[in-house]
Amino acid sequence: MTDSRLNNLRSWLQALEPSWQLDLDTLASASADASFRRYFRIASQKPNFGTLVVMDAPPQYEPLDAFIRVDLLLSAAGLNVPKILEQNITDGFLLLNDLGTKTYLAELNSESADHLYQDATRALVQMQLASKPNVLPNYDQTLLQRELDLFPEWYLKKHLNIQLSDLQQSQLNQSFKFIIENNLAQAKVYVHRDYHSRNLMVTEKNNPGVIDFQDAVYGPITYDAASLWRDAYIAWPEDRVIDWVVKFWEEGRKAKLPMPDDFGQFYRDFEWMGLQRHLKVLGIFSRLFHRDGKDGYLKDIPLVLEYAIATANRYIELKPLARILESTRQSKE
Repeated sequence: MTDSRLNNLRSWLQALEPSWQLDLDTLASASADASFRRYFRIASQKPNFGTLVVMDAPPQYEPLDAFIRVDLLLSAAGLNVPKILEQNITDGFLLLNDLGTKTYLAELNSESADHLYQDATRALVQMQLASKPNVLPNYDQTLLQRELDLFPEWYLKKHLNIQLSDLQQSQLNQSFKFIIENNLAQAKVYVHRDYHSRNLMVTEKNNPGVIDFQDAVYGPITYDAASLWRDAYIAWPEDRVIDWVVKFWEEGRKAKLPMPDDFGQFYRDFEWMGLQRHLKVLGIFSRLFHRDGKDGYLKDIPLVLEYAIATANRYIELKPLARILESTRQSKE
């Protein structure tokens, strides 16, 4: 945050101080994410609040309208999302209630995982049940392709300095075509798009708290499940993943979500959607380093790469993609 933005933020909070009984001296950085957004915490003497969260989203990079729209949408669906207490659209500031500091990532272990993922499954089904077309942007072919293109552009070329041969390029294009065909054939629901352990907060009531949803779209029903159980930040044995995905599939079918009757088909969709996401993530993590100077995600590349290789190797149509991915193992991370 530049000094001018910090000064503007302090001035805005000063004006809100009487309403929310803010202690301006307690304003402190809470976190930053992979975008231009930053978050701060500030103490409030107002009963039942304790601390509040301030979002700083520079309007030229991160306009607030999408966050506000999705926040209200998910709140109406019964999810535990931050309540918008005050807003300053012009400057790009929001005052939010605080969902706490315990992320799923920090709290997940072999004992807690079943319970935490059960809550995350319930919330995910709730969100999907609220789905309607023409409310959120469509996760269409153009967007899926644009995301996949991040993989050769930023991971292969920029990060690893790999130039594909004509044959490899043709194989990559064909693999992308297969992946997108699968993704587009799936039933469509609301998609959080980053429903994973860093964006789910452990809360006492209505667990989990859900954050970082401003990029939500209307798209494939397995996307958020792939984000959750093929998480870039934490890995689980395959048998446990299958068990959790089965439970999600069963809960979804019980709730009359448009899921395939055959779990084998659903799991294949889950894998192919996860592969699309992991190829995109390899590109994004590389871009965050080379374009934005953020090196914190480089350590997560090996796990994402392993996910992608394992999935591509399980399907005959994707074997050429698996070979391309395997060839990058020898290159520096």
